[in-house]
Amino acid sequence: MSSLGVAGTAGAVAVFAHFALSLSWLESFLIGAVISSTDAASVFNILRSQKLALKYHTDSLLEVESGSNDPMSYMLTMAAIALLSGAAFSFPLLLAKQLLIGASFGLAIGWLALKLLHSRLLPSQQSHTVFLFSIMVLAYAIPAEFDGNGYLSVYLCGIYIGNSKLPQKKYLVHFFDVLTNVAQVMIFFLLGLLVTPVELPSVIVPALVLTTFLTLVARPLVSAAILAPFGAKREQIALVSWAGLRGAASIVFAIGAVLAELDITYNLYNLVFCMVLLSISIQGTLLPFAAKKLSMIDPTADIRTTFNDYQDDSDISFVRLRLKEGSSWCGKSLAELQLPKDLLVAMIMRNGEVLVPDGSTVLKENDLLVFAAHSFEDEEHHALEEVVVDRASEAANRPLAAIPSSSARRVLLIKRGIDTIIPSGSTVIKDGDILVLAPELERE
Repeated sequence: MSSLGVAGTAGAVAVFAHFALSLSWLESFLIGAVISSTDAASVFNILRSQKLALKYHTDSLLEVESGSNDPMSYMLTMAAIALLSGAAFSFPLLLAKQLLIGASFGLAIGWLALKLLHSRLLPSQQSHTVFLFSIMVLAYAIPAEFDGNGYLSVYLCGIYIGNSKLPQKKYLVHFFDVLTNVAQVMIFFLLGLLVTPVELPSVIVPALVLTTFLTLVARPLVSAAILAPFGAKREQIALVSWAGLRGAASIVFAIGAVLAELDITYNLYNLVFCMVLLSISIQGTLLPFAAKKLSMIDPTADIRTTFNDYQDDSDISFVRLRLKEGSSWCGKSLAELQLPKDLLVAMIMRNGEVLVPDGSTVLKENDLLVFAAHSFEDEEHHALEEVVVDRASEAANRPLAAIPSSSARRVLLIKRGIDTIIPSGSTVIKDGDILVLAPELERE
């Protein structure tokens, strides 16, 4: 789908544009090449917002296809620009250089980056984020300097690194998600600056004709031709066909064509703007409806576990607890504590030794217990609140139990200098303390 699909879609649109709009073959080929790439972010923004996981791993298929079809669309666009500008070039040589150089640099840079990430040269999470951002820039710039495909290089580099075990991987993926969203906003902002509204009426009809053909004829035919031999079900093929949204990639490729100052019939920028707008507004709006109508929604799956939206491998969190002198747990076995089934003592650290406990393990003073439990996922986004205590505060220099305010019942912990205190009713609040409060729930 990512290579043959793009080539097939570009060819079908080119043939249709030539006969339906009376355009030259090269002009038609340029339009087909620019608009042939699908947009992963548009599809998955819709699926994530609607929490729609698809059957038969269709969501992963769409993600991989949309993420990897940009290199082919880029090469076709560059070939069309070269032909229209009259430049002499060899398409087989261009294809070979783009693929070989792009793939080689992408994998090599990914391998080197992974080695550095697992070394101790980058100690903090922030340094990992900055380092990976720099790697992505290099993964595009270096192969592009040698006439390789920068898009393919970045994609393969990201695949190589993303499929490996990384420290703080969850936070890294969230950073690049935000970066992707910012880049998309910038692209559409740039498109808005370059599009001339008074010129749009002249391209609305051809844009509507091309979008209709692309959505209802070209994309379904190409999808069926590629997926049917692999035993794909009809409803899966139908949904893949409908989910071929156009977006940021087409806009970027249109920029390249406009910068080449080609002499063509229609303003390519305005044409692409209308086609992208039609695709997102019509296909995007009806995508959840199509998924439900085709019975392609998988209620047992989680859309967040797909290719581009990473979750931790486990939803388990670990918490440590030091048994202090006089603790009621000292001298008791784990079985006697009658802990909840979902709370497990994973290990005990005693005098520098690590113990793997069972129910008969007796706890001793100064043991460090490591508990394992399911992570809390705050779907309603209840936020913790921090309050700084000053001399004028009613809480200053008073025990927690003596504070009349309802906030006292919400104090989860106290930050005092570099120390973190788990409070009890007798804990005295001091000037300069930072109280971390639980969210205040609304009363019905």
